[in-house]
Amino acid sequence: MRRVVITGIGALTPIGNTYAEYVNGLKNGVSGAGPITRFDASLFKVKFACELKNFNVEQFIPKKEARRLDPFAQYALVVADEAILMSGLELDKIDLDRAGVVWGTGIGGFETIEHDISEAALWTGEPRYSPFLIPKLIGDIAPGHISIKYGFRGINYGTVSACASSTHSIIASFDYIRMGRADIMITGGSEAAITRASVGGFGSMKAMSERNDSPETASRPFDKDRDGFVLGEGAGALVLEELEHAKKRGATIYAEVVGAGMTADAYHMTAPHPEGIGARNVMKLAIQDAGIQPEDVDYVNVHGTSTPLGDIAETKAIQSVFGDSAYKLNISSTKSMTGHLLGGAGAIEAIACVAAINENFIPPTINHFTDDPDFDPKLNFTFNQPQERKINFALSNTFGFGGHNASLIVKRYTS
Repeated sequence: MRRVVITGIGALTPIGNTYAEYVNGLKNGVSGAGPITRFDASLFKVKFACELKNFNVEQFIPKKEARRLDPFAQYALVVADEAILMSGLELDKIDLDRAGVVWGTGIGGFETIEHDISEAALWTGEPRYSPFLIPKLIGDIAPGHISIKYGFRGINYGTVSACASSTHSIIASFDYIRMGRADIMITGGSEAAITRASVGGFGSMKAMSERNDSPETASRPFDKDRDGFVLGEGAGALVLEELEHAKKRGATIYAEVVGAGMTADAYHMTAPHPEGIGARNVMKLAIQDAGIQPEDVDYVNVHGTSTPLGDIAETKAIQSVFGDSAYKLNISSTKSMTGHLLGGAGAIEAIACVAAINENFIPPTINHFTDDPDFDPKLNFTFNQPQERKINFALSNTFGFGGHNASLIVKRYTS
C-alpha cells in the first residue's frame, strides 16, 4: 500500500493564527481563554470562551467575498492557503484531477443559521432571506470553496461527526491516497461556534465549565476540580501527499501518517462508555493499522475535554490498550490551552502531534492544580510544563457526541 506523508500545515487557533504561532503557544503553555467579546454574554451562565485573537478576515479574503462566507468557511480558506503555501505545491505542475479536499465541521454555518434565519423571522409579511443563506450554512461548502480556489477536481466532500469530524476527514484522505485514488489531499476541519445559541445550548447541557472568575484556568483536563470543556474556534489544515509524488517534486516532509481507527461507543447520545470501550477499540485499531506495537507509541494527544466522565473513560482506555507501557507514555490534552474546537479539534490536535515530532517536545496539559485520586499517579499527563522528548510515533484521539471515535497515528518520517 502507498505511503502517505504530510507536506504542508496551516493553523488558526485561539493561541496562534499561523502554524508557527500555534507551535509557540503550545511550547509556552498559553491559555487562549478569556471573556466572550463576540456578543454580550452577561446573561449567560458561561461568559467566556477561547476566541481567535487579532484575526481580521479581510487580510486574507476580500470583504465582498468574505461576506458571502460563514466564518467556518473563512477559517477553512485561510488555513488551506497557509498549508498549500508551506507545501510548495505548484498547481500548474500537478494533476489536478488527482488532487482533492475532504473537510470536517461539526456544525457548519452556525453563525449564519443563528443570525440570518433569526433576522428573517423578524420581518412582517413575507420573510426576506439572503440568496447566500443556504450556501453559507451547509457544512460541505468549505471543501467546495477550497477546491474552487485551487482547481482541485478530485475527491471532494465534507465530514460531519461532531467533535471527531476533522479526524475522520484526515483518515478518509489518508485512505484515498494509500489506496491509489488520489495523490494529494487537502484535509482538516474548522468550526466557528462561539455564538449565543451554541453557548446557551452547551451551557444548558452542563457540558461547559462555568469558571467565570478564572477563564484562563477553566480548562482543567484530569484535574480533580474540572467542571467541563471550554468552547474554542478556529481551523487546521494538512496537505497529505503520496510519498513518491512528494519526493519527486522535492517537497519537505514533516511527518508520515501510518495508522487510523474508527469505532462507535454504541452507548449514549452524549456520554462516553464508562469503561471507555469505544476509545479502547479505536486505539487498538489504529495501532494495528500502523503495524506497530503499543509500546512503540511515545505520545498520546488525548481527547481530554476536561469533563468529569470523559477524562476518566479515556484514561481507562489508555491503560487497557497500553498496559505497563502506559507508564512510559507522555499524555497531554492541548485543549487545556486551545479549548475545544468541536469539529476542528482533531485537525489542530493532529497538527500538535506533528509539531511535537518535529520540535522534539511534548505540549503540556496546563491548569493542573489538584490531583484526582481517580487517576493513576504513575501516568505522565505532562502537567503544566512542556517536556523535551524525541517522538517517533504519536497518537491523536478525538471523540464526538453520538459515540463517534477516531484515532490517528503519525510517525517521524524516515526514508
